[in-house]
Amino acid sequence: MGSAALMVGLTALLSRSLPVRRPSISHGYAELIGSLWTIWRTTPVLRQRAIYQAYLFAAFTLFWTTIPLQLASQPFGLSQTSIALFSLAGALGAVAAPIAGRLADNGWSRAATGACMVMVASALMLAAWGAKGSLAALVAASVLLDVGVQASLVIGQRAIYSLSPDQRSRFNGIYIAVFFAGGALGSAMASLLFARGGGELVSGVALLFPLIALAIYANSWNDR
Repeated sequence: MGSAALMVGLTALLSRSLPVRRPSISHGYAELIGSLWTIWRTTPVLRQRAIYQAYLFAAFTLFWTTIPLQLASQPFGLSQTSIALFSLAGALGAVAAPIAGRLADNGWSRAATGACMVMVASALMLAAWGAKGSLAALVAASVLLDVGVQASLVIGQRAIYSLSPDQRSRFNGIYIAVFFAGGALGSAMASLLFARGGGELVSGVALLFPLIALAIYANSWNDR
């Protein structure tokens, strides 16, 4: 009850103190939703960045959906507490965000994007090796994977936010929807792949995603 009362009070306070923002362009909801396809079709930078991130996020969710199963089984046999501590290693990926932002601001978006894809691919190769029994390799793979995916996300958002200030929310909505679709694909495949081939098969299939992203990247010279 105390938390609920606090939330109600905070809502009332913010409703009075926050400035009123009136967008310069007004659309009805149906028109707004209908415009998303047009934006997708006519904005190549958004398409590129969303597709890049979808492939990387598919690899990310494929790895992280199965890693608790892998760590709980042999040859690792970790407890739930140990698995939770392992997952904290992934939090180190957050340090990549400000670094990626500075690289993008300094005109290194394309090079940094390629580096992110290489990091993700390298992480999954390391994870395939670690699946044979090296916990240290899996920890290193999780950190490298998270850094690559997080940095790519920030670089992509920076690129799409620079396109049109009036449409940032729609650009971001499309961007997130597309790459989460990739993440859903990775998660959907995870249990079946792990059941059939363990961590090595999971990492091998996940590796295909950053390699596909790299192939698209290599043939796209107008990245932002």
